[in-house]
Amino acid sequence: MTSPSETPAPLAPLTPREAGERACAVLREVGRAVVGKSEALELVMLGVLARGHVLIEDLPGLGKTLLARSFATALGLDFRRIQFTPDLLPSDVTGASLYDQRGGEMVFHPGPVFAHLLLADEINRTPPKTQAALLEAMAESQVTVDGATRPLPDPFLVIATANPVEYEGTYSLPEAQLDRFQLRVRMGYLASDEELAMLRARVDRAAPEARVDRLAGPAEVVAWRAAVERVEIDDDLLAYAVALVNATRDHPQISIGASPRGGLALIQLARARAVLEQRDFVIPEDLKALAVPALAHRVSLRPELWVREISTDTVVREIVATVPTPSTRRTEPVRP
Repeated sequence: MTSPSETPAPLAPLTPREAGERACAVLREVGRAVVGKSEALELVMLGVLARGHVLIEDLPGLGKTLLARSFATALGLDFRRIQFTPDLLPSDVTGASLYDQRGGEMVFHPGPVFAHLLLADEINRTPPKTQAALLEAMAESQVTVDGATRPLPDPFLVIATANPVEYEGTYSLPEAQLDRFQLRVRMGYLASDEELAMLRARVDRAAPEARVDRLAGPAEVVAWRAAVERVEIDDDLLAYAVALVNATRDHPQISIGASPRGGLALIQLARARAVLEQRDFVIPEDLKALAVPALAHRVSLRPELWVREISTDTVVREIVATVPTPSTRRTEPVRP
């Protein structure tokens, strides 16, 4: 496995179809460990392809940590985990300069953020000051400590898990932090038949977790991301994305609409979905399918709606249903 401090050797350019085939193989491999969560797995893979960071928000015990660890293994990425606690300090995330008695100078000791895939476990159980230590890393793939700026490995991906804010000991994530996440994923409970299959699989393998094989590496992930940049998107679909974002700003139930970063995230995720579908162009359904994961966590509802338990997901779904969908002449290719 490539050290996170090393730059992976570039691979030959891949077509979107080739990248999609290899990414789908990783999805199938991770699906062996994380049972019955195909939609959540696909969304995380879209974040990997689209150079984004993923927030997995749901109740404890639904497999959030297993999902992140399985992706790191299948993708062949250097993996670090930070368990966020109320006493965690920013230097515990980024690293710190310590005095070396033998050399007589300050030496920087990198923190766990210097990895390809960082699992920020229960990120909303630490105060905002420590949460903010990730802002520069997530936005610019670098950290600044003691006046020195240090680049992070390529690729760099944060998968953060969060428990609902109603749970004791949690803090609300600041808007600036939420906006750094390209998409938000909800796991949800398994259906009864899926939960039965999970229990049977656990009994049959006689081990706590399924073994996940490595199918890629840092250089492959970089090549897949380059393939996403080759996906075409027509101007009418760009205008459709702008219309969806603007609708969040004008909606009467929303007090703060999505930022321009939300529009960029929606476009890149749509292009990544095209790759996963083994297409080299975006269709309206790509944008419609990803509007809620890409935009819902970036908007704030008016306070009176909290009492009525209306969620941002519901409002964004309403927006998708009301904003006119552009017509397109392109059709999906017939698969063999």
